Amino acid sequence: MSGNRAVIYKGSGRVAVEDISYPDLILRDGPGVNPLNVGRKCDHGVILKVVTTNICGSDQHMVRGRTTAPEGLVLGHEITGEVIEVGRDVEFIKKGDLVSVPFNIACGRCRSCKERNTHICENVNPDRPGSAYGYVDMGGWVGGQSEYVMVPYADFQLLKFPDKDQALEKILDLTMLSDIFPTGYHGAVSAGVKPGATVYVAGAGPVGLAAAHSAQLLGASVVIVGDLNSERLAQAKSFGCETVNLRDYPNLGEQIEQILGVPEVDCAIDCVGFEAHGHGAGAGEAPATVLNSIMEVTRAGGRLGIPGLYVTGDPGAVDEDAKIGTLKVRLGLGWAKAHTFVTGQTPVMQYHRDLMMAILSGKAQIAKAVNATLISLDQAPAAYAEFDQGASKKFVIDPHGLVRK
Repeated sequence: MSGNRAVIYKGSGRVAVEDISYPDLILRDGPGVNPLNVGRKCDHGVILKVVTTNICGSDQHMVRGRTTAPEGLVLGHEITGEVIEVGRDVEFIKKGDLVSVPFNIACGRCRSCKERNTHICENVNPDRPGSAYGYVDMGGWVGGQSEYVMVPYADFQLLKFPDKDQALEKILDLTMLSDIFPTGYHGAVSAGVKPGATVYVAGAGPVGLAAAHSAQLLGASVVIVGDLNSERLAQAKSFGCETVNLRDYPNLGEQIEQILGVPEVDCAIDCVGFEAHGHGAGAGEAPATVLNSIMEVTRAGGRLGIPGLYVTGDPGAVDEDAKIGTLKVRLGLGWAKAHTFVTGQTPVMQYHRDLMMAILSGKAQIAKAVNATLISLDQAPAAYAEFDQGASKKFVIDPHGLVRK
């Protein structure tokens, strides 16, 4: 085989579907590839025929020009595929296996990986711990919004679905295992959600909706979702969440009190990240808004899960401090209330097998919760534009037309 098509970042606000090279078991030079990773041999890897690959809000940050991502970067870190070639060092994964790919690349050999902290693997990114496919400053591993992709460390990382036919029937749910379902679940676990808990989720994008559904699975008594987008709030309400509209009613504590009788929750989850806006009609970007607001409404001794993305380089930020990830966070408030903060990438491998079983058993309905919407590879540029306008959809790319409709 020699052909391959992929979604390419073409500069601020633009993506295109273009021909790229067919992958092999080596990391070659290209846009965003760390020079120290060029030529890295991956005989421990596999080549996948991509079955589904999703558009993520983290991709959208790059496409908006809010990172230092280079033009020409192949996008996509949410990948599900069929193994069509295995490296000579792969022992347990076989051709024909249908697998989910954790978005964070992990070697399985370093101290972090051995401690189950696969989100901060020490061997895959020469710049700092942690890596991902198709993402800025993450080592340069080629993204998976494509027809074919190479995945390293296959025996360690890949989650094989036990029954291929069953998996294809539930593929719109299972495709969420590569990122947003574990990410939302990690946010809920990090926030200490347990049976009976009251939970506030900031942000009704796909990760926020995944976090809300995860909180329900963990037994929360009330899940409240806040956003500025009424369409996304309607989606949260569709599967049993309470909602607060922060554009029309900016006082978060008052809205929570109307629902719970008190202006606070047991725990909170930030699913917005560094492009947060202030509350109220016409409010501009204020990147510390969500972090400060969830401290205000979380009870003393509560926990804050922060899966929302924060970056160290944001050329489009509102001020010079924010351009390097320095925000005006009320740490004194968090200290006074003895809050626990959990931040960073999600260690997908800690959760993906359990969540797979929840999907296969029918307990989890993640595709419904996030409004999974199937598109072709050629429709990806239009989907990026629609998603950027706030559409309440989780776009799932089907590059080969393999998904049964």
